[in-house]
Amino acid sequence: MYDYLIIGAGIIGLNIAKNLKERFPNAQILVMEKEKEVAMHSSGRNSGVLHAGFYYTANSLKAKFTKEGNAALKEFCNQRNLKINPCQKVVVALNDKEVEGLEELKRRGDANGVELHWLDEKGLKELYPNIKTHKKALLCPSTATVNPKEVTKEFAKVIQELGVELVLDCKYLSSKANMVRTSQGDFSAKKIINCAGLYADNIARDFGFSKDYVIIPFKGIYLKDKSNISNLTTNVYPVPNLDNPFLGVHYTLTVDNESKIGPTAIPAFWRENYKGFDNFSLKEFLQITFYEMKLFASNAFGFRSLAFSEIKKYNLNYLKGLATKLTQNMNHKGYDSWSTPGIRAQLLNKNTLELVQDFVVESDINSVHVLNAVSPAFTSSIPFASWVVETHILKKS
Repeated sequence: MYDYLIIGAGIIGLNIAKNLKERFPNAQILVMEKEKEVAMHSSGRNSGVLHAGFYYTANSLKAKFTKEGNAALKEFCNQRNLKINPCQKVVVALNDKEVEGLEELKRRGDANGVELHWLDEKGLKELYPNIKTHKKALLCPSTATVNPKEVTKEFAKVIQELGVELVLDCKYLSSKANMVRTSQGDFSAKKIINCAGLYADNIARDFGFSKDYVIIPFKGIYLKDKSNISNLTTNVYPVPNLDNPFLGVHYTLTVDNESKIGPTAIPAFWRENYKGFDNFSLKEFLQITFYEMKLFASNAFGFRSLAFSEIKKYNLNYLKGLATKLTQNMNHKGYDSWSTPGIRAQLLNKNTLELVQDFVVESDINSVHVLNAVSPAFTSSIPFASWVVETHILKKS
């Protein structure tokens, strides 16, 4: 019997394993992953942006962990000789109302201890001639980009160096008490930790959790300028709608100096709805479309207009048009190919029909379930994993 069995070798599962093994070197820990390698889903398909932590209210878990996580991941990348692009971020406004949004972001950043600098239009033009704003913009020096797949694979190496057992191609099938049935046999553990991402709610229900929640998938795709013909030199973001968890169409500069426009946040119809009918599941389709129709009918959090506007983003010119509001005289001819799609596992409260914006973890003495590890979970992964261990694993042992 293992001391800890972790379901899912994404960035969160790997960091929980690392944290536990560093605390308890003699503990027997197994991490199981349904794919043949790590980083096949959200952990390897995100933007790679290391966020700074100024979007979130001061009392949120996201605010607590994003700033710490940004510094911790940079330190990890430096220790392991992984690439980092210290390209910063600029948030720009289109009108007076969005200037008020910038001021709210500055207040949140100040409350969270995040370094932010005001730029007026002249100052912005001097730093970044191709970016435009209305009256003023916010510059965030600590935002950077990494290769998310490279980073996640490095954490997988680290846990194996520490003596954690990592079993790939091992699909969860069912559970009973402290035993998990998988495609590679049965495994027992004193404590089971569910970090299954898109499937975390389904697995949690097998243990009596996630009664109020269901995961709704949203597909994110970027439009790429592989050679950076646009000469993008920093990340450029609009003022977000703080009532929903999506940050709007923006420009991202990757660690390899590739520029991207996006992402989309298109409602998906099953959990791994990456392309065409790949990975189609009728059961998932029926479950997810049931809740998406409820959201559409009620127009909760503006879902109806969100769905229509997101579907339009499949049109390259429409997506480019949204982005060009943030720039001037930028060459957009290089944005001509789509990135690998990613799926955001977004938790929905079934009772209130609200998208849950903060991290959610449910647990008891036998199991722990990471239900909502949405952006910026990648950035927050190191301190978030430590918090899960201290608050949900050790206190309930």
